[in-house]
Amino acid sequence: MKICYWVDAAALIQMSVKNKKQFGIWMDTHNATIIGHADATAEEFSVLGHVSNPRSDSNSNENTEHNQKKMLQQKFFKEIATHMQNADEVHVTGTGTAQEQFIHYLADTPQFKNTVARECTSNKMSDERLVEFISGKFA
Repeated sequence: MKICYWVDAAALIQMSVKNKKQFGIWMDTHNATIIGHADATAEEFSVLGHVSNPRSDSNSNENTEHNQKKMLQQKFFKEIATHMQNADEVHVTGTGTAQEQFIHYLADTPQFKNTVARECTSNKMSDERLVEFISGKFA
């Protein structure tokens, strides 16, 4: 008598995807909206938070102004990252180059060294539309 076990590959893939910590972010240089699962049991994506990057004060010294902008950007990125503990995958979208800079920040941060990050460009959208957009990226 021969016993065969059938493993549903689609179910295994779905299980492994379900256990991944996935996040989406829409961002520009001044604002970010973070999307993810509210907790480990949540099946739907939702808005986890909004982060704002204050504008730097005008400074007559160009070097000082540059350093202040870099410091504020690092603080902005760090605050976004606090919403993404143990991230496995991150999809970053937005306008300009902020998302590219954020992905470099993640790559340079030990906590996120194994995080898979992808990016694309998109215009600002409502929170509801962003949740749909990010859900589609991880479907």
